[in-house]
Amino acid sequence: MRYLERLIGLTLLAGALAACGGGGGGGGGDTAVSGGGGAPVDEGTPRAEDPLDPAPAPEGASFEGRQYQCQGDACQLGRFAGPFAEPTIRYSDASTGDNLRVVTTDDKCLEDSEGDLRCKPAAGSIALLPDNRLVYFNALEGTENVEFSIVAEFGFVSVNDQTRVLNLGPAGPEDRISWERPSPVRGGANVDGNDSDTLLPGKQLSDAESTPGNDGALFCADVIQLADGRIMAVGGTDYYTEPSLGSVFPQARDVLGSIDNEIPLPSNFGEISVPDDIGVVELEGLKDARIFDPADNSWTQTGHMIHGRWYPSLVTLPGGDIFVASGVTKLLKPVYTGALIGGESSGLRELLQSADNVRASETYDLQAGTWSENGERPLPGLDSTAGKALPLYPRLHLLPNGQVFYNAAGQAFNPFGQSYNQAQWNFVSAYDPQQELWTDLGYAGLNVQLDELGLERITNALTLTSPDLLEDLIGSGEGLLTGLLGDPLGSLEQVQNLLGDVADPQVANRLLGAGFRGSTFSIMMPLRQNGAGEYDTAHFLTAGGVVGAVAATSPGSYLAVPNARIDTVEVNVPDTESGMRYSSEIVGNLNGPRWYSTAVLLPDGSVMAFNGANRDEVVLPGSANPVQVTERFDPNTKTWTPMASSLNPRTYHNTALLLPDGRVLVGGHAPINTAYLFSLNLEELGFSPNDGRDPSFEIYSPPYMFKDRPEILSAPARVSHGEAIDIQVDDAAAIREVLLVRRTSLTHLVDGDQRTVVLPHTVGDGQVSVTIPDNGAVAPAGHYLLFVNRVASDGSAMVVPSTAASVQVLLPDAAPALLARQ
Repeated sequence: MRYLERLIGLTLLAGALAACGGGGGGGGGDTAVSGGGGAPVDEGTPRAEDPLDPAPAPEGASFEGRQYQCQGDACQLGRFAGPFAEPTIRYSDASTGDNLRVVTTDDKCLEDSEGDLRCKPAAGSIALLPDNRLVYFNALEGTENVEFSIVAEFGFVSVNDQTRVLNLGPAGPEDRISWERPSPVRGGANVDGNDSDTLLPGKQLSDAESTPGNDGALFCADVIQLADGRIMAVGGTDYYTEPSLGSVFPQARDVLGSIDNEIPLPSNFGEISVPDDIGVVELEGLKDARIFDPADNSWTQTGHMIHGRWYPSLVTLPGGDIFVASGVTKLLKPVYTGALIGGESSGLRELLQSADNVRASETYDLQAGTWSENGERPLPGLDSTAGKALPLYPRLHLLPNGQVFYNAAGQAFNPFGQSYNQAQWNFVSAYDPQQELWTDLGYAGLNVQLDELGLERITNALTLTSPDLLEDLIGSGEGLLTGLLGDPLGSLEQVQNLLGDVADPQVANRLLGAGFRGSTFSIMMPLRQNGAGEYDTAHFLTAGGVVGAVAATSPGSYLAVPNARIDTVEVNVPDTESGMRYSSEIVGNLNGPRWYSTAVLLPDGSVMAFNGANRDEVVLPGSANPVQVTERFDPNTKTWTPMASSLNPRTYHNTALLLPDGRVLVGGHAPINTAYLFSLNLEELGFSPNDGRDPSFEIYSPPYMFKDRPEILSAPARVSHGEAIDIQVDDAAAIREVLLVRRTSLTHLVDGDQRTVVLPHTVGDGQVSVTIPDNGAVAPAGHYLLFVNRVASDGSAMVVPSTAASVQVLLPDAAPALLARQ
């Protein structure tokens, strides 16, 4: 018997297992949600299924007619419902041939005829489709088959991640939940084989070419909604072992494979099976970009990037093209020698890229379906002017002036970081797509304007491979000197700003919250017009994460923090070098430390924080305590209030997103194996249950769901920038706000397109009239949720949103239909 099966039998609480199945009810056929029942039901191998066959024509979801009820504290704190999970596990093995075995079970994993565990996927990444269904894919698939150490085995046991489509059902009083399997179910990467960048040519130390089942995983891709509603996943993971004992000494593999032995563990935890081969895992970033089409549930390839990227971030530009930045090509052994040894002209540049994240950014041409690197490279071996040192999964946003804002947060693999350039992660910056140039705006959390001191290129001046190194060094020195001598009053103002921060009564919070923040969210608060009718100011809420250790040149530490701040960027500011001004404000702390918490901006303007842990589970997996109490940020009081507690603990790779009816879908949880060894459930000791991935979902209903809500009777399905539209509502005179909310596409707390735009409205003849912003940087083309809000009629003063109408903001001159396939 394999170790993990024994471990589950010894330590897993029956209630925790049961919580991963059942619920929801309804549906039909093999996609119906199981009503429970416990024991697996093997439905045999009824038919062969070609994974490339098109899926049945999808039917969209509707939330009309839903009924919401509360009792007791739930009316004030909100309520969680669920959990529910996919009812079946489908797989083929040596006993089924080309057929699929279909088993209906509440368990999240089953053992196949070869002794491997086959599991339901967890929502490590998720996106809300234009028809209100949800596409999601797995994270860390195969970790449950690690027998000794994930570091030594994951290159062999990992497999490409499964994708699913979740449907919450048609109109009616209750959710009727069902699932569909996209085609191909694993996303279809590397159809022409992988092109791994191994340490030495000839593949002598690597098994990279011998593990085709895990060379194109969607895990660690970022996802984004294209203007036509399709979802693009960029990057991902090629797993392999380097060095591999079996590759270097094939005889060693034979010896290990011949050992039929299991090593007992202390404390009656079970036994460890001897692996067939061991080595050191590598996770290499893919160049792939894949597109999911909701019209037929299909995945197809589009153009490949120039750089392989693991943990990149995506942002839609004002014209609909897609910007990608950061990621790493090789995570654990980032040494790029192949091009240099091969004598290619790019060899020096690739070698200098070693031990660093990808500094070059790229842009995807939506119409052509191709990627191009931004900026020019005047000399071989040097970065482009559009390159920048960024953390993995940098928190990026599109500003109302069309520039991309980096909010000094990301994933750092704390406490040691990921790059020799990581000190530069402390600076908030903006990228100008027109000039293909980054500008440093300030040191995160402090109110110093770098461009007003002539230091807008300071991070480039500190990058040894920058093509403008000398120019930026001289320019920064001259700029600082000119600022001090030529504008002493302005320079004095910046010094006073800094001293004011230090003298702030909340100085401890400000200093702890300053600089780069690892594993935190960054939420763009609602965009509102100024008195002149322009959207010129963007606010960004950051909370939790791990405390930085700037003095120790580390981007983070092990312990989570409760600190929160709001960063503000004003655009179109006269008399500034960049045309922008950055400032930062300390707001109320969370009610406890939170690492890796997902935030959701609700249509009432508040922010909810879900999931996470009190310590960094990447530093020492399985050592943290899950945080299940949710918290609400009130933008008026700028404080956090504890709300309802979630049903399941969800730490790493958790997700949460806003549904069209105003509820929040919560899912995910795909932990790294305990202490980088094997799966071990320490839940009874109060720690995170690291016994594998959680495929379940639960749904949170905020308190406003139980009030008398406004109703949108009709609204245009498609609009253009600058178009005036009328919205029919049940009580137009009571409407307080009209909101455009971008549909969520989320990975690793990151949704670069997350935004809510407040549309000023007028009332007349029983309808509300608004004008869609004419600026594509305020509301980039794509699919949105249109909400209207009013104040509750019961005297509670609660802001109550409607169920959303679906609205597509079209590209200029774009046809309403989907764009042509690439």
